[in-house]
Amino acid sequence: MYANRFTGESRFHPAGLAAAIGINAAVIAALMIAAPHVTMQPAKPPLLTENIPLPPPVTPPPPEALARTDAQPTPPRLDNPVPVIKTPPTSDTFAIPVDPLPPIPAGSEAGPATGSGTAILPPVPLPVILGPALDPRYARDLQPAYPAAERRMGTEGKVTVRVLIGTDGRVKRVERVAAASDAFFRATEEQALRRWRFTPGTRDGVPQEAWQTMSVTFVMTD
Repeated sequence: MYANRFTGESRFHPAGLAAAIGINAAVIAALMIAAPHVTMQPAKPPLLTENIPLPPPVTPPPPEALARTDAQPTPPRLDNPVPVIKTPPTSDTFAIPVDPLPPIPAGSEAGPATGSGTAILPPVPLPVILGPALDPRYARDLQPAYPAAERRMGTEGKVTVRVLIGTDGRVKRVERVAAASDAFFRATEEQALRRWRFTPGTRDGVPQEAWQTMSVTFVMTD
C-alpha cells in the first residue's frame, strides 16, 4: 500500500501548464511596458564665439565750453514781429517868454555870457611887476677897481654877471656869465657885494627879490 504511494507514476495536469504560461506572459508584458523609452537626439553643433569691438567712449565737453554755450542763448525767432507805433511825446510844461539881454557894448573885455541870468564878472587885473634898477645915488660906485696885475700887463676886458638883489636893494649873490679874466671877475664880484645898491623890484608895490644882469668894462686911461 505504501509502495504504490511513492513509486507510482505521476499524472500530467494541463490546467497547471496553462496557468504557468499565462503568468510568464504577464511578467514579460509588464517588463516591456515598464522599460524606459529612449529617443536618440541629434548632436548639437559646436558654439562659436566672436570678439565684437566696443565703440570709443564719448568724452563730455569741458565745463567752460558748456558755460559759454549756456551764456549765449539764441534769441527766439519771431515769425510775426509786433510793429512799434511811435507816439508824439506829451509835455505839461509851458514856455515862458524871457526878455532878451541887452547887447554887450563894443570894446568890452568881458567874455560872452554862458547862459541867461549869468552875471558878467569883470576881468581879473594882472599883477604889476617892476624889476630892480640901479640906484642913481650909487652910480659912481658901479665901476670896480682895476686889478694891478692886469694894469701892468695892459689887459683890457669886459665882465657880465647876474646879481640877486634883495628887498633892501643890496646884492646877495653874484653869478658869472662872461669875463675876460678871473682877475676882472673877482674885482667885479667884490665891488657888487660891497658897494652896489639898487631899487628893489616890486609886485603890486610890495618889494621882492629879483635877478638883474649887469656888465662892466675895464679900459685903461692915461
